Amino acid sequence: NDGCSMNSFFLISIIFWIAAWIINIFIGQSALTKTKMVLPPILFGVSLLLVWEASISAFDVSPVILPAPSLVFIKLVSSVSILWVDFVQTFVKGALSGYIFGCSAAFGVALLVDRFKFLERGLLPIGNFMAALPIIGTAPILVRWFGFDWESKSAVVTVMVFFPMLINTIQGLQMSDKIHRDLMQTYNATSFQTLIKLRLAAAMPFIFNGLKICSTLALIGAIVAEFFGSPIKGIGFRISTEVGRFALDMVWAEITIAAITGSLFYGGIVLLEKVVTFWHPSQRGRS
Repeated sequence: NDGCSMNSFFLISIIFWIAAWIINIFIGQSALTKTKMVLPPILFGVSLLLVWEASISAFDVSPVILPAPSLVFIKLVSSVSILWVDFVQTFVKGALSGYIFGCSAAFGVALLVDRFKFLERGLLPIGNFMAALPIIGTAPILVRWFGFDWESKSAVVTVMVFFPMLINTIQGLQMSDKIHRDLMQTYNATSFQTLIKLRLAAAMPFIFNGLKICSTLALIGAIVAEFFGSPIKGIGFRISTEVGRFALDMVWAEITIAAITGSLFYGGIVLLEKVVTFWHPSQRGRS
């Protein structure tokens, strides 16, 4: 009876997935923009979780190999205090602080590079070289330099986000048209006024592109850095220790928290971009 019920649940899940796929096809042909943006990922996510849960039950997969979503949810609910401490340690202290330091420093250096062209010839090749360095090589060095607490993770994130933000900002500052700069000169605008009212405005899409890229790098960098040394808290620390104990439900709970945090962080920057660059052609037609 249990086997029949599990097989029935698996079959129902597959049917739901196929139905959601068909619904998504019809939604794609719909004129409702908000429905196209919201409903397909919800349907896909729910159907994926159902098939995942049913597959674990139907094929009797061990939780050591892959826990069911229900077990991960139970672990999430029962470990809120631990997950909160890990979230604060990794995201708030490590990733967010490094993100702010790195992006702010890159923005300031980009203004200097734009003002003094010889810096561009010297810094950009170094920036491309540093951006290509693997985090698995730089993270252990920075952890040794700055200690095992969040400061070293913040340093790793700062290094990771600095050069992508620098390159995007410099490229954006170069996007203003010469005719517009000549027009500002006819209005007797100063260099500072031209920078604020024209060049930074034209650079905003590139600046936000850099901020979005760095938002994903920041959390990844903080988590990976914790694998090379950390106090007894943090998402990366918890993942590395719980894998050794075969507690995959806790590992997936931490992965879920990291995924939700990264998505919300990225989404917040996208919303801010829509507010700041509402005039840009890339934002037209978006609701």
